Amino acid sequence: MKFAWQYREDSPIYVRTFMRQQGISRTLLKQIKFSGGQIKVDGQIVRVNYKMQTGQKLEVTLPPEIASDHVAASATPLVILYEDDHFLVVNKPAEVASVPSHLYPDDSLVNRVKGYLQRTNAPSQVTHIVTRLDRETSGVVIFAKHHFAHTVLDTQLKQHTLKKTYLCVVTGRLHTTHDIIDAPLGREPDSFIKRMVRSDGRPAQTEYWRVKLMRASTLLRVRLHTGRTHQIRVHMASIGHPLVGDFLYGQQTNPWIHRQALHCASVSFYNPFAQQQVTCYAPLPVDFAKLIARESQL
Repeated sequence: MKFAWQYREDSPIYVRTFMRQQGISRTLLKQIKFSGGQIKVDGQIVRVNYKMQTGQKLEVTLPPEIASDHVAASATPLVILYEDDHFLVVNKPAEVASVPSHLYPDDSLVNRVKGYLQRTNAPSQVTHIVTRLDRETSGVVIFAKHHFAHTVLDTQLKQHTLKKTYLCVVTGRLHTTHDIIDAPLGREPDSFIKRMVRSDGRPAQTEYWRVKLMRASTLLRVRLHTGRTHQIRVHMASIGHPLVGDFLYGQQTNPWIHRQALHCASVSFYNPFAQQQVTCYAPLPVDFAKLIARESQL
């Protein structure tokens, strides 16, 4: 895959500096240099210490990507929310793992995407998963179709310009209409899975808005300012309102939903290749919608 840019500033600039300005990370730059990529200025192969002048054109060819034989390809179809040459955004059902593991080796979302890339003869069949969701959480998940696209979105995640909005239903009637939970998270002692609020944990901020007060629960819209494991689940439990159906941090006692009531409803990111903002929405799953309908019957 090739990318090209024209340098328009007055002062000369090193190729490596100009490449970094376009979003090419140091890691990707090394791969381009040493793993079969190519860097040209005005059609001539150059080194990264070449100084570009105003009006010159830089062309970068990415090295080939080799898909892992250890990742199986699944034939299970995807629900695609957005796709172009660089990104694939899908709607993950609940009960599907984001990535393969010893428990779910063959039909995780990554396996399904690899199968889709093979069936569509994509130039790269490496599955670059950018955002992940817990197995029982439904909603939007972003994949990049090549290393450069993955680098671009990793930068947006670090700069908090990639926005993810969740909907969740918490137990109890939460009377606060808007708040930010700012509480560090870390592992719970003697547990590999569970997290907890702890003073020596990693910083974590969860912002929420009350959407609807229901019979014995509350519908919230949530935005994460950090991306810690189980962040929404732990933070809501820490203020006395665990997610409905959350067996790990609350109780699995709701007859309408048999998982935590958490759904990634939308994701918004900037696509530099198309020079436009991309926003994708995932409709509410049936179980989540049924829960809201039943809980709204005051």
